Amino acid sequence: MVIRRAQDVRSSEITDERLYFNRREFIRTAGSVLAGTAGAFALGEGLASAQAAIPQYRKLPFGPFHTDEGVNTFNDITTYNNFYEFGSDKSDPARYAGRLKTRPWTVKVDGLCAKPGDYDIDDFLKPALLEERVYRMRCVEAWSMVIPWIGVPLGTMIKQFQPAPGAKFVEFTTLLRPTEMVGQQTGILDWPYVEGLRLDEAMHPLTILAVGLYGKTLLNQNGAPLRLVVPWKYGFKGIKSIVRIRFTDKQPMNTWQRMAPNEYGFYSNVNPEVDHPRWSQKRERRIGEFLKRKTLMFNGYADQVAGLYAGMALKKFY
Repeated sequence: MVIRRAQDVRSSEITDERLYFNRREFIRTAGSVLAGTAGAFALGEGLASAQAAIPQYRKLPFGPFHTDEGVNTFNDITTYNNFYEFGSDKSDPARYAGRLKTRPWTVKVDGLCAKPGDYDIDDFLKPALLEERVYRMRCVEAWSMVIPWIGVPLGTMIKQFQPAPGAKFVEFTTLLRPTEMVGQQTGILDWPYVEGLRLDEAMHPLTILAVGLYGKTLLNQNGAPLRLVVPWKYGFKGIKSIVRIRFTDKQPMNTWQRMAPNEYGFYSNVNPEVDHPRWSQKRERRIGEFLKRKTLMFNGYADQVAGLYAGMALKKFY
């Protein structure tokens, strides 16, 4: 993968400037618009009408390590999703996620930090708004996409809560609301969904909290109003609809590790040399392409993140 400096990439390569409106207007209106269009998020015509009502962003600069690979279409990114809270089929999130109300929304911060509390999402995000950027990143599961995320560095958010010296990990929890997240009415996973990172992984500039994509505020099926993006890890690490961030001195037990420890580890770094017990991870399918392509170590971000794992046996810490 070719990675260029942000200042070397033309803004026209992401989306037209007309798609970017005022950020504060988005903060005020996103929740009401997404809630108001709840019934419109069926596939096809319903999705298109809901999409038209979504607030849009002003023009934003690029974040670090921006890739020049072509992005997947907006339709790809918003209709082919893994979000088991709305069902296990890839089309289920777009079909059912419109029921989710994303305002009001509170993020609980607790554990080993100096500034715990229950934060309204607008107040939670406010300190990081000046660092909001477009991040065009590759994201890999058994398939892959290139997505133009809009987000802020997770490290900026973490600093404001002043983690204690003993904090070594960050644990994240997804909303538990079965009345609106119909997949939670099943036993397919142990709810609520939990994920975690080492603190140094969380502080890396490639790790972001995404609040939008493709010049628009984040749609429910993509993890509204707030989700994690860690592009050198497999997609299930990107926990969605976050309601809690906890600092801890112990490695969290993430949901998939708890459900199937022989298949899913804590780190979940993209590594073509470590096969899933039921399939090879040496090749991936880019959505929109017929042929599979070679999976890259750390999803092509080895130059940026390999140092985080120096001396570790990556087949053991998978």
